[in-house]
Amino acid sequence: MTERPRLLIATHSAHKLAELRDLLRLERGELVSFDDLGIADDPDETGTTFETNARIKARFGARRTGLPTLADDSGLEVVALGGGPGVWTRRYAGPNATDTDNNTKLLAALEGLPPERRGARYVCVLALAVPAAGSSAGAAVPMRLVRGTTRGRIAFEARGSGGFGYDPLFEPAGEAVGGRTFGQWSAAEKHAISHRGRAARRMTPILRELGF
Repeated sequence: MTERPRLLIATHSAHKLAELRDLLRLERGELVSFDDLGIADDPDETGTTFETNARIKARFGARRTGLPTLADDSGLEVVALGGGPGVWTRRYAGPNATDTDNNTKLLAALEGLPPERRGARYVCVLALAVPAAGSSAGAAVPMRLVRGTTRGRIAFEARGSGGFGYDPLFEPAGEAVGGRTFGQWSAAEKHAISHRGRAARRMTPILRELGF
């Protein structure tokens, strides 16, 4: 039996890996994570944009393993916070913050603001690094990037237990004020319009071309 080609997802997040496995639905390839390969560390995400940090993670994985590597950098941009938390989405309330910590801090930052001033969007950038066979560790790694966004607003309180991150606070555009958050949507509903779903659909034909 021919061995299935492996695509490394540059993450330690089980949530992110599961979503990408569901969204990409590789026909011939197999998704593996840092944990699957015994890689315990992470690159320093020193970028100030999602694109830069996605590149950093994809390049790190490709150089460390020699495998084609897909990296996701995503987050929440809130208009009233000048686009924050942005690239600091995951560590908004501190380096070891939980989802609850981050959601609590966000609600406090927006306290008293009316719905029309609670606009926000989710952003996802996927970077694919494909190292050339036999290339040296320091060689340049070709990169492909795609982007997906989803607009909405921040609710006044968390609702729902689905998804992860800020999903219980995010009311996607089309929902009335006080309507369902992503935390209350089914996975299939969310994937149809989510930032990661849109980026994954743009990345899928690129992966198909590469034999995944």
